[in-house]
Amino acid sequence: MSGGRFSHLLRVLWQAVLVSGSKLWEVPTAPLGFSSNHTTSLEWEPQCQYRHLQDGVRITADIPPKLEGNWVSTRCEVRPGPEFLTRSYTFYPSHLFKALQHYYTDSGCEEPTYSLVVRGKLRLRQASWITRGATETEHHLHKVGIVIHSQGAMHRPATRLPSVCVGLTLGGMVPGHLYELYNAQAGRACLGALGFSMMELGLVRVETQHKPHGGLVQELFFGDVHTDWTKRTYYRPTGYQQPLQNAMHHIHPCPACALVFRASEQRPPVLPHVPALARPSLHGRWVSQRCEARPAVLFLTRDFTFRPDEHSWEGFYHHYSDPSCSQPTFTLQASGHYAQGDPSAKVAGGTEFVFKVTRVSVTILEGATAKVLNETRPGSCGKVGGWEVGVEQDVTATDGCTVLGIKLPHKEYELFKTEMDYRRRPLLFIGERPTDGSSPDRPQKRPTSYQAPMVHCAEEDTPTSYHHTNQLKLAASGAKNLPWQPSFVLVLVSLLLLWYDGGTVHSV
Repeated sequence: MSGGRFSHLLRVLWQAVLVSGSKLWEVPTAPLGFSSNHTTSLEWEPQCQYRHLQDGVRITADIPPKLEGNWVSTRCEVRPGPEFLTRSYTFYPSHLFKALQHYYTDSGCEEPTYSLVVRGKLRLRQASWITRGATETEHHLHKVGIVIHSQGAMHRPATRLPSVCVGLTLGGMVPGHLYELYNAQAGRACLGALGFSMMELGLVRVETQHKPHGGLVQELFFGDVHTDWTKRTYYRPTGYQQPLQNAMHHIHPCPACALVFRASEQRPPVLPHVPALARPSLHGRWVSQRCEARPAVLFLTRDFTFRPDEHSWEGFYHHYSDPSCSQPTFTLQASGHYAQGDPSAKVAGGTEFVFKVTRVSVTILEGATAKVLNETRPGSCGKVGGWEVGVEQDVTATDGCTVLGIKLPHKEYELFKTEMDYRRRPLLFIGERPTDGSSPDRPQKRPTSYQAPMVHCAEEDTPTSYHHTNQLKLAASGAKNLPWQPSFVLVLVSLLLLWYDGGTVHSV
């Protein structure tokens, strides 16, 4: 299908969805006035996936979100490139904001190179029609400045930043002094050379975790950063980065939170040293800690089991149509083998892996998707006419499933990292998926950043069978009227996105 025809088809499909919404804060099929405070409330079942979030934790998401306050990184963040940074964003009632981004040479954020201070204005626009549960915004930058932290740290910015941008040769820049890179009034614009963009502000979501014995943890999700450096300055996000947490309502303990909160552009935070773990031990079962969002309107949870003695792996990808992962659409079960390589030369602390997918089965969990698959071309996706809700079908014999983006056999070049979290639990970081939906099927496409971390399950948590049991219970009194119940249009759009992107089933 050509790009023009595909784009036209998507517009037609989205128009079919949009006909029921017309107001600024109206979400399809569930109108919300701008002054309303819509809350989606959920309780996680105490299965392995979510047992580590204390039983009874209630998660709410307000629409429109409340951004006022200070939000900080909880760990050293890794962006595609790679870039290592911490963030501290402050939003004021006047819609003004100040964003501090501190960049480092190392993956532990112990050696700062430079800081960016960004000032501007942000206005909430409307509930997103593409990424359910998110809010679209409009932002305007007023000023952007840079502070170099040492003479030795100047090399990286010096290779990108023309001297005309700062009015001095970079060799003459003084560490600790603020130099202006952008000024909306003066017309000075030198951000492109740094690959700088605040397009992440275009999509926001705020979640609040209500602890059973009191206390809150608030998280602020901003839009994802494109994995292709050349596209990040104009990419409009449809997924999320790792969240920031409210400086007053964050996890405890959180050594990074206090350091990032107290920092300034002249005094960047230096995070405490975390001893490097040995080569990652993948043995056992690893699961998602939250409902995860990926670009192209994908919501899912992951559940992996690794058997190092056999060099084999098995993974369950539970897909949903909503940002709370309460409305399942289909589940993929994939398996194969893997080989562990050398420590990454690009991303310190990461280890290279090669994964091979040899078998995939699919379980459809709602009728719209089953209908689509039953109308596929014979030999392209399992047994035509054999798709039924709740019935697993192996698609290995047809070399995968074209309409779901599954191609077998399939090899991927991966990046893994393991570390301990603030509660001393093992975490597994797996390479971030390419934003364009493609696959890292060549060494040159190996990821340089990570997805949301997965948590290790205790041995007693690992079941003898791997049937999907991580369903969510709606707790809010009005939850039965949640907007955007699964629809044929939404499912078809998601399938078309997978198909058009030419993606293959992702091994991890």
